Amino acid sequence: MSDDKESRIIETEFDLVEDLDSSEFAQEIKEEGLIVAADLLPTQLPIIPLRPRPSFPGLLIPLALSGSLQMAAVQQAMETGGQAIGLIMVKDMEEEDSTDNLCTIGVAAKILKILHSDQDSMHVMVNCLERFTILEMLPVEQPLMARVRYNLTPELSVNPELKAYSMAIISTLKELVQINPLYSEEIKLFLTRSSMNDPGRLADFAANLTSADGEELQSILESFDVRKRIDQVLVLLKKELEVSRLQAKISMQIEEKISAQQREFFLHEQLKAIKKELGLEKEGKTSELEKFQERLEKLKLNDEAGNVVEDEMEKLQLLEPSSPEYTVSRNYLDWLTILPWGLYSKDSYDLARARRILDRDHYGLKDVKERILEFIAVGKMKGDISGSILCLVGPPGVGKTSVGHSIANALGRKFFRFSLGGMRDEAEIKGHRRTYIGAMPGKFIQAMKTVGTSNPLLMLDEIDKIGASFQGDPASALLEVLDPEQNNSFRDHYLDVPFDLSNVMFIATANQLDTIPRPLLDRMELIRLSGYILEEKLEIAKRYLIPKALKNHGLQRGQVVIHKAALVQIIDGYAREAGVRSLENQIKKIMRRAAMAFAEEDTLKKVTIRKRDVEHYLDKPVFTAEEVFEGVPGVVTGLAWTSLGGTTLQIEATAMLAKNKGFKQTGQLGSVMVESSEIAYSFVMAHLVDFGVDSEFLDQHFVHLHVPAGATPKDGPSAGITMATALVSMTTGKTVRKKLGMTGELTLTGRVLPIGGLKEKVIAARRAGLATLIFPEDNRKDFEEIPDYLKEGLTIHFVRTFNDVYNIAF
Repeated sequence: MSDDKESRIIETEFDLVEDLDSSEFAQEIKEEGLIVAADLLPTQLPIIPLRPRPSFPGLLIPLALSGSLQMAAVQQAMETGGQAIGLIMVKDMEEEDSTDNLCTIGVAAKILKILHSDQDSMHVMVNCLERFTILEMLPVEQPLMARVRYNLTPELSVNPELKAYSMAIISTLKELVQINPLYSEEIKLFLTRSSMNDPGRLADFAANLTSADGEELQSILESFDVRKRIDQVLVLLKKELEVSRLQAKISMQIEEKISAQQREFFLHEQLKAIKKELGLEKEGKTSELEKFQERLEKLKLNDEAGNVVEDEMEKLQLLEPSSPEYTVSRNYLDWLTILPWGLYSKDSYDLARARRILDRDHYGLKDVKERILEFIAVGKMKGDISGSILCLVGPPGVGKTSVGHSIANALGRKFFRFSLGGMRDEAEIKGHRRTYIGAMPGKFIQAMKTVGTSNPLLMLDEIDKIGASFQGDPASALLEVLDPEQNNSFRDHYLDVPFDLSNVMFIATANQLDTIPRPLLDRMELIRLSGYILEEKLEIAKRYLIPKALKNHGLQRGQVVIHKAALVQIIDGYAREAGVRSLENQIKKIMRRAAMAFAEEDTLKKVTIRKRDVEHYLDKPVFTAEEVFEGVPGVVTGLAWTSLGGTTLQIEATAMLAKNKGFKQTGQLGSVMVESSEIAYSFVMAHLVDFGVDSEFLDQHFVHLHVPAGATPKDGPSAGITMATALVSMTTGKTVRKKLGMTGELTLTGRVLPIGGLKEKVIAARRAGLATLIFPEDNRKDFEEIPDYLKEGLTIHFVRTFNDVYNIAF
């Protein structure tokens, strides 16, 4: 809607009227006889469109008019004797003023006085008289003219029903006046011109008081039936009353909150003034500077950090506490002075004590313990363990994190652990620059603040799961931290001064090494935790897991007894992975069910779990016994490594007569394993005669090689000799010796190359009941490092070529 065509009703009569008294208008109305409006109102009226709401009969209102169309309507009305004009609301507020955009029912009014007039706008005071209905619009361009019929309100005898309605309106108006006193002035003005005994006028007046939208008010204006009109008005008044109550409630809540805040502020100011007068409290900035100075007296900062702290303290003295820069500078000084510059805890190099702690906290892991004791011994000879960065590698649940905690206890160092898993932002390592809102130092500086010493043991958990994104590469940021030649002057982005991390002992943990960047891996010394065999898990359950579970479930020692045969059944059927986390969960499940049994039966004193009871407590076994298929040509057992430990792998081969030769592999094999199978196929094809097979055998057969458990992805080169042995067994029709397992990479020339994960594969072979194992000759040194109890009962053959494998297998 354009500004020239805009008109609006000013609802509060005296907002724009500074030189007009309501009593004068009332007197003018009576003197001029305007009460008998039917005798004075013409049948043709100039029309003024109204926005955003209509007017009602019996009201005295000012109008602010603009635009040639509206000003022409006023001029036309002033030229007639009655000075009458039609006020009618538009249908669409966004449309231009036109004959098609007008409602059909409006209010006739008399112009009482022109308050202000210039070329562009005009303010007039009008007295609204009667409703009218437009019969037709006259063909006049300016102003809008209409022929109308007046809808005169008949004189009504005030019967009890209408009186009751009138009283309901008056009662609601009284409630509104109590909530919002502004309504009282409008009610007084209405009483000077009308009576409360006129229900129609009362309804119109009450409707005009509400803040209802134009459509609702127009509906009331179009209600000629007084009873129906009063019903509609009462609904609007009730809505208005609820809105006013809500507004009053909100205002009261805000006032109470503001009053409480003001009262608290004044009390704080008074308290501050009293303390200042009594000398009980110093100014905030002074106390902050004194606090920083006290911290500095206990620290040994390097030269650069000392100069920065001195400059920042001088800067802080000049800043006002209300300045944003004050908070930034104060937080920076807080971090600089709270770090343990030059503070060290005393290391313990007592090897006997360290051995006791490691044996107390962990069963088995003999090789790991020896490596850790070697580190402590070197520290004893050297005088410190600076520059030590270890990486504990092994399957989940083998105790990597708890080993780190035990090392800290053995050395007497503070321990701090944080996980790198899923970290994608470089700022997590090196901090944010101070220019950013909410900037903080990185994890390493935060760790130093937490532990309070410069030589803690920091555990970097899940270093193999660190990520990278557009925000940076945290793994690359770790290169500086984990480099003994660089971390003596580690510069965090937030501190921007060098901090010495060279005395920190770093221990990282990982499940696998493939995802760790090579430069990062080179900075760490690897210690492998291969996992536990059944006997070790049995001891761990007895010594650690069962007592811990009893305590955590509120049970006393001896209330729940698990027999050894039952534990073996749990380990073999429900917790076969390399670690003991799943075993611990199964024991917790038994304890929960036992606790329920004790809670339900007060007389129950003891719960005993035998082998036959395991399925009752844990349902059906998750794992079945690892069956080794033997006595079938073309079937050979291999050994494989997974992130959960070692496992056995059955390789099956079969041949079908065909016109053309061919080779097919199935079992969801990875690209490296597919290549190994093709190498085995080519090697066997080239040496068929050496194995006593017709040289044209493979030309007349289609060969299918399958690795069962097709839903499990498999990859790696270590199944090369196993696949070749399966193909030789298939072509010759011979079966391999019983309880035989093998692993090794095969080349086209028949050489057998070394493989990894030897200990895990030996553990898997023992679990599957294999007695004879074939390993590459180059893995002999790895086998010698395996504990003797794992070798017991096994016959091991080390081979250099496939001919050695053939002689042993067949």
